[in-house]
Amino acid sequence: MIEEVTNQLAILGHPQRITVFRMLVRRFPDTVAAGELASELAIKPSTLSNYLNALQRSGLVSQTRSGTSLRYSVEMKNVQHMLDFLIVDCCRGRPDLCMPFTQRGDAMTDRKFNVLFICVGNSARSIFAESVLREIAGDKFNVFSAGTLPSSKLNPFALRVLNDKGHDTSVLRSKNISEFSGPGAPEMDFVFTVCNQAANEECPAWEGQPISGHWGMVDPVKAIGTDAEKSLAFQNAYGALKRRIEAFTSLPVESLDRIALQSAVDDIARTPSEEIT
Repeated sequence: MIEEVTNQLAILGHPQRITVFRMLVRRFPDTVAAGELASELAIKPSTLSNYLNALQRSGLVSQTRSGTSLRYSVEMKNVQHMLDFLIVDCCRGRPDLCMPFTQRGDAMTDRKFNVLFICVGNSARSIFAESVLREIAGDKFNVFSAGTLPSSKLNPFALRVLNDKGHDTSVLRSKNISEFSGPGAPEMDFVFTVCNQAANEECPAWEGQPISGHWGMVDPVKAIGTDAEKSLAFQNAYGALKRRIEAFTSLPVESLDRIALQSAVDDIARTPSEEIT
């Protein structure tokens, strides 16, 4: 075990290899195409291939093939084994040294929870998620949304979908993520990214260690064609998010500990939205 962990730590000791690893962790449980990693991180494909091969050999990353594309994901069980070795074996689980880890099994308290949905523009997908969760379980959750590069106004197709579904759109506006990371901002219990680009970007270190999830959705704003075809793209995005949020609201949040709740959130992300009932 010591040799295995020593090798893993040595692999992660390289600044660019750990940058690749961190992005894959942010996108977990998704798989990410090698081309996307190279583009987002501005790393030459040949150099990235060397980094990914090293991470694979260490057991921290796995590779799958989808058509002609190679896709990569974090091997979370192996990552957890590495961390457990450091915390439990090396540090003997001392709470004064590793308090964040000893808290990870605590159950969520019985109160109203704060939830933040993030995408880039905060004009459609995260606005859909905010509206749906507020409608379904506004008595249980305080719901917010924000963008890393928010638009100046909400997308008109998105507003049309929300109005047709009977949502109150008067309370909605595009917001910058900075509104939720400064002094006086509400402490989040859950933070969800609903687009890949937002998940790729560096977000604030959230106070209170919220449970996080990545529910990447195709951006309906990029849909092309007739107005009817564009409208259908927004309808599909709304429906996919609604199914995931319905699954989320069915979780017994108050009775699950943090580990079980994080696992349940990841399971929702793994399940294709059309299969969620």
